[in-house]
Amino acid sequence: NGVSSKHKVEVLESLKAVTNTKKNWTPLVKQWNIPTGESLTDHIATLFANIFKSKGTILQCGHIIPVNTFPLDRYNGCPFCGTPFEFAKLRLGGNHQNTHIVLDLWEESDLKTYFKSLLTSPTSLDATQVNSLKRLLYGLGLPSVEIKMKETTVLVIDALVKYGKYQEAAKLFKNPADVLRYLWYKHTGFLQIVEPKTIQKRRQSNAEHIHPLREDSKARQKATNELKLKFGRKECKIYAYWLNSLALDVKKQCEIMHPKRGLWVRVIRALRLAEYSKQPRFENLKKLMDVFYNENYEVWEGELSSFKKNNNSQKSLKMLKQRPGLFARSLFSSILSFGLDEVMEHFEEVVDKIPSRLVFTLAMYADNYFDKEGCRVVKALGGINKRIPKNPLLQLYSKSELERIKKSIISLGAKVTEKRFSMEKSDSNSIYIQKELFDIPLSIGDRSESIQDLPEVLMGTTFPLEGDSVRLFLQWGYGLPAQHLDMDLSCVVAYEDRVDYCSYSKLVTAGCKHSGDIQQIPNKVGTAEYIDVNIDELEKVGAKYVSFTCNAYTLGGLSANLSVGWMNSKYPMTISRKGVAYNPAQVQHQIRIKQELTKGLVFGVLDIKERQVIWLELAFGGPIAQRLDVKSIEAFVEKLKAKIKIGTLLEIKAKVQNLKVVEKSEDADEVFDLQWALDSAKVSEYFLA
Repeated sequence: NGVSSKHKVEVLESLKAVTNTKKNWTPLVKQWNIPTGESLTDHIATLFANIFKSKGTILQCGHIIPVNTFPLDRYNGCPFCGTPFEFAKLRLGGNHQNTHIVLDLWEESDLKTYFKSLLTSPTSLDATQVNSLKRLLYGLGLPSVEIKMKETTVLVIDALVKYGKYQEAAKLFKNPADVLRYLWYKHTGFLQIVEPKTIQKRRQSNAEHIHPLREDSKARQKATNELKLKFGRKECKIYAYWLNSLALDVKKQCEIMHPKRGLWVRVIRALRLAEYSKQPRFENLKKLMDVFYNENYEVWEGELSSFKKNNNSQKSLKMLKQRPGLFARSLFSSILSFGLDEVMEHFEEVVDKIPSRLVFTLAMYADNYFDKEGCRVVKALGGINKRIPKNPLLQLYSKSELERIKKSIISLGAKVTEKRFSMEKSDSNSIYIQKELFDIPLSIGDRSESIQDLPEVLMGTTFPLEGDSVRLFLQWGYGLPAQHLDMDLSCVVAYEDRVDYCSYSKLVTAGCKHSGDIQQIPNKVGTAEYIDVNIDELEKVGAKYVSFTCNAYTLGGLSANLSVGWMNSKYPMTISRKGVAYNPAQVQHQIRIKQELTKGLVFGVLDIKERQVIWLELAFGGPIAQRLDVKSIEAFVEKLKAKIKIGTLLEIKAKVQNLKVVEKSEDADEVFDLQWALDSAKVSEYFLA
């Protein structure tokens, strides 16, 4: 109440930006919940009318709409080319039925605590956390804390470089891979070292069109040229200084460089490192160049691979114990190759040296991996989610043997948790665990590439539905000039024996209604599409679940800053005469696209029987929903369900520390509620530190 009017306006403007109230939410069809009756015949008739210049109504875009085709009074734009002409303002009023959004006041100490939790997080940060960390690094500076993740270190180095503190940044590089990681991040935007051929392949694939005549060879060539390395003299000298400052043994450095040798050869040439290695004060760099080019070093992984090919279990396991992290990552395949008892005997000798997040990951995925039936969903670094067959070695084991393997691995996660809480001193007698925490998975492994402007939730979180309908929304093009930029909102309805779609090509189907296909964005304000999903109607026709998807139909990936999500309310959701159907108070979840390599994205799955939506992020090739592999969604959902839930871990804590679980938070000494769980970095640090 004591702040200035200017500050209040700034707060209001921030809220408007977060809730997207400044954007245009007018769809193509007016009152689109009532079907227009348009058909493929209307589009074909209009096509011929424009080719042969027949009589009809000429619209602002120049297209001729013949009589007895589209009912033009029902459209806000051209029904043929999807260009919007009419716009309506978003009406926000004092509807007491709307859900209230509670804002928490943070003091500076809260901000610094959150900042520290991001820096010390024992798991990789997702896109939302990365976005927050970048802002905090430039606003608060760098505190003296131990940074645990390499990706987080890259962001800190980038902040130091922007402040011109190159020597301080040099202290954070431990080996050449760290230097390459930072260089590749600056060049591609990826915090992981994604292979150039992977990025090229995805960009070239995104530049393809389902209609060959619309393909653009220049766009495909641009996808190749964008990865060419070119650096100025100042940049070259900085990288040469960083590599020269590394304290690690030169042969060890070369061994680390070897897996990316092809990329390193390109980088060395682009940075002129051979030239700098001949200059005074770059003696360490010279030694590195000599050993690397002459290959005067041994590759540890090559020797391990040789032992594995010869089925030498003793030597293979002995080597793996030297690098516990790699042992954990290859545990499943090692068990299938050498047997459970021998492998676990060696693994338990080094399990205390392995980060908790890896042990939890093993426990989470063991059930799915060691199941002979079904398939696995994997995502290669920088690629899209793909469905692959199970390991063929599984067929050599009986069902009882596989069950024994699962139990042995899953028990590791429980042992780590019990050990973690048995070492923690607690004076408490009771604990409160909010029931929603049993639906929230521990954040490990799945890096979200989209930004959540509303309170962040973890991938796999389930959202219970209050009403009998869900409204999907897609908004794109805000701030961009008018152009052809066709993003599509679709949903895939899965039945027991078939699949149905609701998209631009099929505006109405059982239980789903689409607001019309917009292909041209207006100037600066953006545009929107909606789909209404009626749960009761879908339940009657026997649908199992509905997948929410968005695609880039035009060349390239999904538009940057595209917002997509769904609305849900126990009160009726309205649609204005112009078709505006967005209400920020009824938004249950929304994300903003950051990575332009994504062509198609599944952002949610509605389980009709359970009446809940699972938030996930599954990238696929696009550009239409019909190319989505439905079986991969089922496998991915099962993978998410297998994740250890926060509530389960807190139950183990209660058991180990002899805490009584109470029903009300006010009766508990320790309270773990939904608000606590929203800070995923803090939660990860609590369980995985």
